[in-house]
Amino acid sequence: MMGIQPVPMSVPERAAAENVWGIATAIDIYDCCPDTIRDADAIRRFVVQLCDLIEMKRFGETQVIHFGEDERVAGFSMVQLIETSLISAHFANLTNTTYLDVFSCKPYDPEIVAEFARRYFGGSRVETSITFRR
Repeated sequence: MMGIQPVPMSVPERAAAENVWGIATAIDIYDCCPDTIRDADAIRRFVVQLCDLIEMKRFGETQVIHFGEDERVAGFSMVQLIETSLISAHFANLTNTTYLDVFSCKPYDPEIVAEFARRYFGGSRVETSITFRR
């Protein structure tokens, strides 16, 4: 006779159950649309839409700056302060990869963030790493 298997908790449920201070998620999105990751206005629109989706209140303007003398790291970088911490990203031109980080003491679902970002930037594959900050 098989016992009842527990239903796995979502990340926000687990964060609440473990009383963590915050959730930090690193999201790597591969094979992104080159035009989108090279468009500062598209990156700013992404931030607004993401913050609306996960119900995070933006604090100040989104900073989007292109830099990198070395082609390996050249691309836009983005920082958006939110009332519960920050969202940042780097968009690597050479590999068309997006490196997105979301850190907040307000719970959010990293899977929703990763899938939204993958679709927005046209990526083919996503890898995530979730850390509970205590």
